[in-house]
Amino acid sequence: MAETPKIRFGFIGCAGIARRVSRAVALAPNAVLHAVGSRSIDKARAFAAANGFPAAAKVYGSYEAVLDDPEVDAVYLPLPTSLHVRWAVLAASKKKHVLLEKPVALNVAEFDEIIAACESNGVQLMDGTMWMHHPRTSKMKEFLSDVNRFGQLRSIHSNFTFRASADFLENDIRVKPDLDALGALGDAGWYCLRAILWAANYELPKTVIASRNPVRNQVGVILACGATLYWEDGKAATFYCSFLSNTSTDITALGTKGTLHVHDFVLPYEEKEASFYAATESGVDEAVTKWVPQPSKHIIETDIPQEALMVNELARLVADIKFKKAKPEKKWPTISRKTQLVVDAVKASIDMGFEPVQIQE
Repeated sequence: MAETPKIRFGFIGCAGIARRVSRAVALAPNAVLHAVGSRSIDKARAFAAANGFPAAAKVYGSYEAVLDDPEVDAVYLPLPTSLHVRWAVLAASKKKHVLLEKPVALNVAEFDEIIAACESNGVQLMDGTMWMHHPRTSKMKEFLSDVNRFGQLRSIHSNFTFRASADFLENDIRVKPDLDALGALGDAGWYCLRAILWAANYELPKTVIASRNPVRNQVGVILACGATLYWEDGKAATFYCSFLSNTSTDITALGTKGTLHVHDFVLPYEEKEASFYAATESGVDEAVTKWVPQPSKHIIETDIPQEALMVNELARLVADIKFKKAKPEKKWPTISRKTQLVVDAVKASIDMGFEPVQIQE
């Protein structure tokens, strides 16, 4: 049987995160770097040369040229969030499958335009939340789903913080209201809210209340914030995200019988090895000197990093559509939309003076 051809990726823009994703495409066994476009041909050439693009790769001086290349199967869009709806919709209209950086849009109404364009053109849509594709994630889900070891989910906490440099806080697109107006909420907060929804099997909370006194820069972009989420069955979750605190990326999930802890969920401490801690029916010894039983550490190894596994999964779905006449997988845009809905609710609560906001799907 002939080997399935590799899926050819075109890059729309040369943002910093695109360096990591270009390496991911190069490492994925079913994908190939085919083209890159920038508003500056010199910038595109420099990016291709610095990031392992093959000599035969196409280099373009515009975004449109990448979309007009008939050999490009899928495009990666690391553009500012304010540009997502324009370029993702155009990419879909050109029958290009879309790997879209997060946050996927400034609000769910914009993202619905992107979803509609992808659905009407039969193309796959996936966001760039890399940790979802690490094998550790499925192993943690196995534990959370085990009623004998974990029981029923009652509470979740997630945080993603990093201390940004002075240059970042002054010049990065994530602090510019005309480029990425959601700031830390849309960037680091996206990961936290995805983690919460993931732990809750993507059941949307009923109510969101933002924490008081979020930190904003001089032009009003959020640099740090948090919120509490409530479900009808009594579950609750909290998150905190910040550009102003030491690096942390944690998930804690509490069940009636067990507890899950992971301390590096966004990016594992090591590229090819990741761990989490699971505890079941925890207690202490009779003398109250130690835990019995103690949490168990689970280590999961992978041959290629999570970003390459993300590209591999998208390329697999695209190949099924292209060569097997499969339909696009709705799982990924559905998860993205739910995450965006909660991001929107947190922002609305902040804007309304920290009032409760009801989420309606």
